[in-house]
Amino acid sequence: MTAGAAWAVVGGAAAVTAFIKGIGPFALGGRELPQWFSGVVVLLAPALLAALVVTSALADGKHLHIGADTAGVAAAGIAFWRGASVIVGVLIAAGVTAALRAVT
Repeated sequence: MTAGAAWAVVGGAAAVTAFIKGIGPFALGGRELPQWFSGVVVLLAPALLAALVVTSALADGKHLHIGADTAGVAAAGIAFWRGASVIVGVLIAAGVTAALRAVT
């Protein structure tokens, strides 16, 4: 692929993204959203974060992989479930991952 073609793809992707992002406010601007839709929108960010964490913790690019990082994420998940703050959860995940990598 030439440099010009690559920039054309990047420009096309940027234009399509801007168009898609503009459709929502244009179509729904000034309207009150239904309650069920607002409830779904609120859950989109946690669902996306969970998907990113799971794919990062369980895959190495080609295969499913369970290792120290998976154990760290699981420990942080338990801490979050028990009511820990985000900072404490991140520290627990980092500590468990580092300890397991140091042992193995």
